[in-house]
Amino acid sequence: MTRIFGTLIAVLFLSVGQTASAQGLLNRALASMGNADAQYNLGNAYYNGKGVEQDFVEAVKWYRLAAEQGNADAQFLLGYAYKKGEGTIKDLVYSHMWFNIAASLGGISAVEARELIAKEMTPEQIAEAQKLARECVRKAYKNC
Repeated sequence: MTRIFGTLIAVLFLSVGQTASAQGLLNRALASMGNADAQYNLGNAYYNGKGVEQDFVEAVKWYRLAAEQGNADAQFLLGYAYKKGEGTIKDLVYSHMWFNIAASLGGISAVEARELIAKEMTPEQIAEAQKLARECVRKAYKNC
């Protein structure tokens, strides 16, 4: 019911041509209600500092919530965050894992990113990342 209400609010805002700040409030409300696209958008807002103060940790929080719902773009950006160590620790294994998961959902950029990062990893690290990716998919992306 809450998601339906949030969607109706979104339609109303969009139909009357909302301002950027209203759109940000709407994104936050929908994200808080569990809307994966809104969570991804809010993550982008925090990552880029658009409408909010730039905060990589907060961006990763919202990307993770969207990624846990199968949002391939959020999964890709989690991989990028782990690669760069922005908002989280730098970890090539987890970076590869998220790129691999996003690639399995059809993300072309994720395929390329996974191939590039693999060049920086040992065969053992790649095997661990692949194992983690399989486990994550089995857990429906939760707590990966």
